[in-house]
Amino acid sequence: MKLKALTLAALVAMATSASAEVKIALDSAPDLEASGSYNWANAFGTALIEGGMDVRELPRGAIGNEAEKFDQLSTGLLEVSLSDVRAIAQVDPFIYGVRLPYIFDDIAHMDRALAAGNVFERINENLAKQDVMLLALAPLGPSSGVITTKQAVRSPADMSDLRMRALDDAQIAMYEAWGSAGTIVPWSEVPAGLQTGVIDGYLNSPFIPVTFGQTDFVKNFADARVIWPLRAVLVSKLWYDDLSDEERATVDAAVVTADAATRAWLASASEKGLTSLEENGVTVQRLTDEERVVFREASKPVYESDLMPAEDVKIWTDLSEGNR
Repeated sequence: MKLKALTLAALVAMATSASAEVKIALDSAPDLEASGSYNWANAFGTALIEGGMDVRELPRGAIGNEAEKFDQLSTGLLEVSLSDVRAIAQVDPFIYGVRLPYIFDDIAHMDRALAAGNVFERINENLAKQDVMLLALAPLGPSSGVITTKQAVRSPADMSDLRMRALDDAQIAMYEAWGSAGTIVPWSEVPAGLQTGVIDGYLNSPFIPVTFGQTDFVKNFADARVIWPLRAVLVSKLWYDDLSDEERATVDAAVVTADAATRAWLASASEKGLTSLEENGVTVQRLTDEERVVFREASKPVYESDLMPAEDVKIWTDLSEGNR
């Protein structure tokens, strides 16, 4: 009986300790210079600590892939995750609107559109069925450009012979609209794919080739400013709902702090991202506004494809136009 009592007491103590600690699963190296998502996570965690909460950062990949992180959020084993936007799309594809090419001029434009459309509330109604919540969308870095191993790109025509790494069918449709080709490749296989010629490039923020040590084989970056790369800050709804009123207020205030910190970082990061590439031997094609218009016009078929319902595309385009 004493042993059973001691065991029960230990289990209760462990559970109490676990519930008091906020674990944040990172998506990148803890680099405040080059990672927008880490700027968000760091500012968020710091604000929680200042509010009296215990915080532990979990390195990228430490607790599994995106699906495994989502499962742990659903069951309350993980409190916070910097996740791929696709994790939301599996529950509510409406979120893919943030990845329509040229939908937002900048992050401030995105923030206005999300607020005007009550997008977080809409998404969270569906995520609640999985006991998960969307707290924020954190910019990974400056807007995406075309990253290639050989071919310098200044127009869609320059991509006609390229096979690009795609995240999903939506990106394949965009590459095809540009007259190129895409193939879905997991991020873990991208370096090998670039080096072997399986793929000729991909779309991402200028910091990414430097952050992931790819500048030995990535040679060009076209500053086309196509899409704002984002991470979804997801939390366990079980954990959030179980917080005291004071703790929940601390978390909500920490989101505001983290959003502000990341956007302040982003304001100075755009040019730094390009110069960082050049310092590492990557040639940067700084496109003119007129050259970007060609990419924008070529992207229009993506809005008319079957990848998103026409009514959803209209909601996003109306939000975009109404909040410029």
